[in-house]
This record gives sequence, structure tokens and C-alpha cells, in this order.
Amino acid sequence: MFWPMCAVALGFLGLAVLGVLAVRVFLEARRLGQQVADSARRINRAAEDLERSAARAARAVDAL
Repeated sequence: MFWPMCAVALGFLGLAVLGVLAVRVFLEARRLGQQVADSARRINRAAEDLERSAARAARAVDAL
């Protein structure tokens, strides 16, 4: 009777460990998604700045 109870206890312990790891993976994936979104916003802002600067440079060259 001892071994079946031990096997059941180890099974529940294994599921608990897998649950904790799943939560950690979920939280890290969410954090990574937020970082990717922030990077995309920064890249878009930099692209807009570059576009404005290019337009100003083109106008300056045309004025010459």
C-alpha cells in the first residue's frame, strides 16, 4: 500500500511543479510580448523622425 500512495504523491508533486513552470513561462512570454511591442513603438517613432529629417534634407537640397 505504501508504493501506490508514494506514486500518487509523486504524481501530484510532478503536476504541481509543471504548473509552477507553466505559470513562469506564461509570465515571461507576456513580458517578452510587452518588450516587443515597446520596441516596435520605438522603431516606428525613429522611422517617422528619419522620414521627417529626409524630407527636410530634400527641401534643403532643392533650395540650393
